[in-house]
Amino acid sequence: MSNTLHPPRLRRLDNVFVCAPFYFVTACTHGRARTLANPAVHDGLREFGICAADRGAFVGRYVVMPDHIHFFVSIANGTLELSSWIKSLKNSLSKILRTQGTAAPHWQKGFFDHVMRSADSYSLKWDYVRANPVRAGLVSSPEAWPYQGQIHDLRY
Repeated sequence: MSNTLHPPRLRRLDNVFVCAPFYFVTACTHGRARTLANPAVHDGLREFGICAADRGAFVGRYVVMPDHIHFFVSIANGTLELSSWIKSLKNSLSKILRTQGTAAPHWQKGFFDHVMRSADSYSLKWDYVRANPVRAGLVSSPEAWPYQGQIHDLRY
C-alpha cells in the first residue's frame, strides 16, 4: 500500500555535518576603513594563524584587503567556537592597529561565514577571493598582491 498523501522527501546533503567544519570567513573594518593592507597587520594575521593551531583552529588561504579580510579556517570539533575565535583574531589585530595610531572601533560587529561543502565550492571561492585585489584595482594580477598567502594546507 503506497502513501499518496505525502510527496517523496528530498534527499539531504551528505556533507553538512562534519567533524572539523571548513569555513570561509569575511570580517570587515568599522566603516570600511582602509587600515588592514599593511605588513604589520599581515604579519599579525600570520602569527595568530600559526598559534591558533595549538587551540584547534587551522587557517588556510587568506587575503587581507584594505577594509576586510577573507580566509578559510577549519576548527577541530569541540575545541572552540568560531565566533569566540574570530573575536580573539579581531582583538589581536586591533592591538596592531592601535600601535599604528588607528583609533577604535576597528571592526564591524560580527562576521560573515559560509561552510564549505565540497572541494569544488572551495576552489571556486578561492579563485574569486584571490582576484579581489585585481577587481579593486590594487594590482594587475592576483600574484602581485603582497597581503595574501596560506598558513596551513587545508584540503577538502
